[in-house]
Amino acid sequence: MKYTIWGSVLSPFSLKVRAMCDFAHVDYDWLPGEGGVIQGLRFNRRVQRLKAGRLPLTYPLRDELDEYPLVPFLFADDGSNLYDSTAIAHWLDHHHGTDSRRLIPRHPTCELVTRLIDDHFDEFGLYVAHHHRWVTSAKDNDAGQRVADEMAKPLPALGRRRFAQWVARRQVRRLPYLFSVAPDGYRVEGLPRGLTPPSRPGFPETHTLLDEAFNRSLDLVEGVLRERPFLFGGRFTLADASVYGELGMNTSDPCAERIIAERAPTVRAWLERLHRHGASKVEDGDDPTPAHIGALAPLLNEIVRIHVPLMEQNERAYERHKAAGQTRFNEAAFDRNKTLYDGELLGRPFRSVAKTFQVKGWRSLKARYLSLETAQRAALPIEVRDAFDDAVTCR
Repeated sequence: MKYTIWGSVLSPFSLKVRAMCDFAHVDYDWLPGEGGVIQGLRFNRRVQRLKAGRLPLTYPLRDELDEYPLVPFLFADDGSNLYDSTAIAHWLDHHHGTDSRRLIPRHPTCELVTRLIDDHFDEFGLYVAHHHRWVTSAKDNDAGQRVADEMAKPLPALGRRRFAQWVARRQVRRLPYLFSVAPDGYRVEGLPRGLTPPSRPGFPETHTLLDEAFNRSLDLVEGVLRERPFLFGGRFTLADASVYGELGMNTSDPCAERIIAERAPTVRAWLERLHRHGASKVEDGDDPTPAHIGALAPLLNEIVRIHVPLMEQNERAYERHKAAGQTRFNEAAFDRNKTLYDGELLGRPFRSVAKTFQVKGWRSLKARYLSLETAQRAALPIEVRDAFDDAVTCR
């Protein structure tokens, strides 16, 4: 079956889906970046019809907690319309996976660990990646122009330049929604006001938190990849795809890329191999077992220090606002100062908006943990087990 990925090299989720399709050895086109204008217009029409509800989604079925994404979509030539990068991993395993080539491990404990890493990098990792594009690399990234070159091919040069400016200013304006809040009075010499990372009244600054988390994450992933080719040893998994998407996004942002290359050279080389469709060259391998988890303990401990309290606070805020009759969440609510909540992460205060898609992912993780048998839970690092035990018993 032939597929089409509708996405952008500037989207971490698009990079993630491309790497998964490479690993699954499926044939695909990459649009609109590598397609012609007519082909791009045809598939863009398909995307717009999906969003308008005039075409049915094949997988996954949407529910009230979903936030319908912009990119990526995966289209099959049999008419299948897929979205959500993690759900696409399940689709690829079901339709193209083999015992020696699957994205999601079969062992329940390894599956939980894979999904935990994936969910953390999809959510908090996204905050870090956007922060390092539009804050760390504020003066030297060309992301707006690259999006325009991909997504606006039919426009004349002047139109693309204006579109590029609009994209960049929009993404900078969205930074507080994506957890990156500048201190009051923040300025960067030579940077126009529209591209200056914003503060927001009543919101604590989070630049320090995100900078420190990025550095720790690089150190921990570097430590694993120095000893093995992938997180679970010889097998590329959904966890690798998610880490690749978030960190790989910043390799096109000069300042952020220099941090990666200097602080984590093994990670930088690993990202470059995957940029070159390296996942397609990975040999078949044995399914991960709990014996592979021990080397991941430092990374997993860092994840549960961030991901579990962030998701718990978000879920409580969602339930509180929903009980009060609120129906608007996510970015639409944030723009109206609705369904906000105050929290704390690693001893630092933050303010955010209740996000329904994070509630969905977190509930799924907790359900998977509860489904584990006692011996399967015992294979987890104790810090991970304690974090989940607290989360599922305090409710």
